[in-house]
Amino acid sequence: MPRRVTIDDVARLAEVHKATVSRALNAQTRDQVNAETLKRVKRAARQLGYVPNAMARGLRTSRSMTIGVIIPDLMNPIFPPIIRGIEHVLQAQGYTVLIANTDSHDDVEISVLESLLQRRVDGFILATGRLDDHTVVDEATAADVPVVLVNRGAGLGGFPLVSGDNAHGIDLALAHLLDLGHRHIVHAAGPLNFSTTRSRAEAFEAAATKAGVEHGTIYASGLTIEAGFDVADQILAGRGACPTALVAGNDLVALGLIRRLRAEGLRCPEDVSVVGFNDMPFAEDFWPPLTTVHMPLREIGAEAARLLLRGIDAGAQEGATVTLPVSLVVRGSTGPVGG
Repeated sequence: MPRRVTIDDVARLAEVHKATVSRALNAQTRDQVNAETLKRVKRAARQLGYVPNAMARGLRTSRSMTIGVIIPDLMNPIFPPIIRGIEHVLQAQGYTVLIANTDSHDDVEISVLESLLQRRVDGFILATGRLDDHTVVDEATAADVPVVLVNRGAGLGGFPLVSGDNAHGIDLALAHLLDLGHRHIVHAAGPLNFSTTRSRAEAFEAAATKAGVEHGTIYASGLTIEAGFDVADQILAGRGACPTALVAGNDLVALGLIRRLRAEGLRCPEDVSVVGFNDMPFAEDFWPPLTTVHMPLREIGAEAARLLLRGIDAGAQEGATVTLPVSLVVRGSTGPVGG
């Protein structure tokens, strides 16, 4: 059986001290090694087929070099860009990302949290925050594992949160519709137990009231196409005139609204304008292409990872809320009143 290649073998071939090899092959310390030496060490490691022993390193540092990321719905297109941002930052520092999908089921969320805790993850990034249930955050805290919330908050102080500027996004959407002459606007919001829903709904109410336009808010059962379809059903079944513009809680809800309007024989934007939220991948490929609030999804994930790493390195976390800027992307789903 061939002898396992060791760090001493790499050091001899590269003609450096083994401590230099250790620093060069560790993503967290390689910036301490000059470029020429780093190149020589990497070349020697490749030539010998040396593979760093992550388990041994974990025993020395008391870290597993793994991070748990829990998301509510892998099929929701906003999460892949967030995960890519998380991975981009963490992998560069030598961490492995373990992703768990809950399908928004409470029991699954607890189960995957316990499973990841058993794997001794060094921290969590949670996209499952809800205002009415703090169980998962509390469990992670009790286990003394750092937590960063991403996209949605949990209504608790003391935990870092990275999100887009939801209120400003609504302000941009409403200002755009007002410029187009719309004076009867309905907000098809998400579920009330989401912090994103609450901040967007409050911003909509404040801006619409200030503008003096007829308005209302209907809360969808979820942030899905089906939920948007159902909200449009409620709007069409209501008394009085149909609103001339709809602001959706996210892009999937917007797509459901457009489908139901089309089934009713209403045209978008000639009869009803629709604005989404998030600017998820392929929003420009809808028909009509969707006007939506652009959220910097990848950067949201990256900043959440940076916050978590700072907390791990410091041994303590600050309850900072990082709000990243948003913008409005105007496409074909909005137009002047009367088309």
